[in-house]
Amino acid sequence: MMPPKVPLLPPDAAAFAPYGHLVVPPDVPGRRQFYSDTLHTRPAGSAPVLHVNHVLPQSLPVEVSGIERHPHAAQCFLPLDVARYVVMVMPSDGQGQPAPERALAFLMPGTMGISYNPGVWHLGATVLDRPGHFAVLMWRGGPQQDDEFRTIAPMTLVAQP
Repeated sequence: MMPPKVPLLPPDAAAFAPYGHLVVPPDVPGRRQFYSDTLHTRPAGSAPVLHVNHVLPQSLPVEVSGIERHPHAAQCFLPLDVARYVVMVMPSDGQGQPAPERALAFLMPGTMGISYNPGVWHLGATVLDRPGHFAVLMWRGGPQQDDEFRTIAPMTLVAQP
């Protein structure tokens, strides 16, 4: 049996809204677009953490068998040097486990970032075309564990025809 295929959609703020925000530069020179409200939810006793990662590229189609979430804090990815990248999100079922049958995936340009709401199941940083670097901002620390990883039945992220 072939793994289910999930088509990569173009960036869509409305479709992504239940999972977080697309971080888009303002169209008007001299203007600012604020996303600070996405970072207000955080664990007591935590502190902001900013790091830069280095991600090796994958090729389409992308095979996915693992996802993660951060139940208590938002996580923001800002491309520093990325050609294109893949974002996949999914809601939780009634028991808080991932619901892969409801997964959405997006093909993102390197000029747009994303911010995941707390508790959103998502694919780890996945770049295409060449190695990439993201600045990642989130809260860490406090009494609650905030990294959850799950293995899921394999699925394949594919480009739309």
